[in-house]
Amino acid sequence: MHATASRKQQHIGDPLSPQPVLDRARLEAIFNDIQADARYDHELNGCLNCGICTATCPAAQYYDFSPREIVQLLWTENLEGIYDAMQEKIWACAQCYTCAARCPFRNSPGSLIMIMREVAIKHGLQSAKDVLRPFSRVMLKLISTGNQLSPDMITADHFADWGPNISKIDAPLKLLRQAIPMPTLNTMQTAWEVNLKTSIELYTIWEMTGVLKQLEIIDENLFDVITDIMDEKREDYEDWRESQDGNE
Repeated sequence: MHATASRKQQHIGDPLSPQPVLDRARLEAIFNDIQADARYDHELNGCLNCGICTATCPAAQYYDFSPREIVQLLWTENLEGIYDAMQEKIWACAQCYTCAARCPFRNSPGSLIMIMREVAIKHGLQSAKDVLRPFSRVMLKLISTGNQLSPDMITADHFADWGPNISKIDAPLKLLRQAIPMPTLNTMQTAWEVNLKTSIELYTIWEMTGVLKQLEIIDENLFDVITDIMDEKREDYEDWRESQDGNE
C-alpha cells in the first residue's frame, strides 16, 4: 500500500511573531470545505510551478495576485497561506479563465478561486462581506423583483467610465420607454415586469438552494429586508389564489 501522509502543514503560526496564533480548528474547517467541493479534484491536478498562469493573468499585471500562488497553497495544503489569500487576493481574480486555458497540467486556478470565494462566504469572512457590500442594492433588486438592473439605477455619477455616452441617460427615459411596443417594458422600477407567481418561485429556488442562508451570513440587514418583502408577496399571492377559488 502507498503511504497516505498528508501535505497539510503541521505547524500553525510564526514562533517569532507577536501576532496571536490562528485557530487551527477554524483553518482546517475552511480547508476541508474547499477540499470537499466536487470541483476540487477535477481542477487541481498538481502544479509544475511553471508560472504560465500568472504570466498570462490580466489581474496579475495590476494587483498583488498570482494564480500560481493560489494553486501552490492548495496543493501543499498551506492552511495559513490559504486563509491569508482569502482575506484579499482571491477577490482580485476576474474569472476570465485564461489560466485554465494556458495551464499545461490542465489546472484551473480560476475555478479553485471560485470555490474559495464560496467558502469565504460560508464562513462569513470579513473580506467576503466587504467585497459584496457594494452589490447589496443589486441583490435587493434581483431577489425582490427578479431583475438585476433597472433604468432608475443608472446614474452618471455611478457610471462615469461610460464616458460621453453616459449623457444619454439624462434623456426622459420614462417617456422613451413608453414608446416601446411591449407593455412589459414600460417601467422604470425594473428592467421588465415579473408576475407575482414567478417572483415567488424564483425566491423559493434561492431559499431552497441555500442562497438566502449565505446572504444572511454576509448581510443580515439586507436578508431581513428581502425576507419582509417576500413574505408580503407570498401573502398577496395567497390572497389572490383565495379570490380565484371564490370566483369558481
